[in-house]
Amino acid sequence: MFVFIIKRLLMFIPVLMGVVLVIFIILDFTPGDPAQIILGDMATPAEVTKLREEMGLNDPLIFRYGRYVMGLAQGTMGVSYKSGMPVLEEVAARFPNTLKLAVSSTLLAVILALPLGIIAAIKQNSIFDSVSMLFALIGITMPVFWLGLLLMLLFSLRLGWLPVSGADTLRHLVLPSITLGFMHMAAIARVTRSSMLEVIRQDYIRTALSKGLPFRTVITRHALPNAIIPAITVTGLQIGQLLGGAILTETVFSWPGVGRLLIQSIYSRDTPLVLGCIVVLCLCFSIVNLIVDLLYAAVDPRLRARFK
Repeated sequence: MFVFIIKRLLMFIPVLMGVVLVIFIILDFTPGDPAQIILGDMATPAEVTKLREEMGLNDPLIFRYGRYVMGLAQGTMGVSYKSGMPVLEEVAARFPNTLKLAVSSTLLAVILALPLGIIAAIKQNSIFDSVSMLFALIGITMPVFWLGLLLMLLFSLRLGWLPVSGADTLRHLVLPSITLGFMHMAAIARVTRSSMLEVIRQDYIRTALSKGLPFRTVITRHALPNAIIPAITVTGLQIGQLLGGAILTETVFSWPGVGRLLIQSIYSRDTPLVLGCIVVLCLCFSIVNLIVDLLYAAVDPRLRARFK
């Protein structure tokens, strides 16, 4: 297991280098001059040229990429063009808010989705199954920003129960968590139902029932451990998407997280800050995937043997 973890951690290095290279290429072809944006419209061409030279923007792409990777290896992410602050400090100041939103949304989604999917599978073709899957279908198809605006209209403007924006108290976390978790809850519930249906039709489940074991015992001890693996996969992917995909939610609710910071840095062509946000999100996504693989081993003994 230890060797497996070390191998996976070493794989983070080429993944990060590849992601940084792709972002460098995309930003290089994106219209706009960071030096012009920093100096403003009143700057002369000579001033813009001088600043570009000082910032190293006139160097070839491969040289700028190499400098950034070397700095990343030394634990630095450069300095923001817009604020002049170290990128690591800016991202670190926002990351706890994004993590708080991702964790709360995931907990909400899992707590609701797993029972919903399991009961829907057990009561297949019942009214509960139809209503719950319709509910899940609405959750998948409804745009996140639209749900956020509806919740804001109802609970903030009409009822006045919850604040519209900000991140000062736990009350500010409720609406963004529901907005972000609803869509992922729907996806996890549908996968859980499909997986559970497939498992409860297996011969060993019928054998366990024919031996007189209680139905609840068969479901919790025999069916659920095998049916939960696809749900773990989807949950892990959802967490990664929550860390990077909370951009719309953070924008709608003015939540001061990494997603909103990423959008602001893209608008201002702040390349170091864009790269810093994406590197941190990429690392989080890789770590979540590693944790999911370890959960596989904890749930399924067959997979545990492969990791030794």
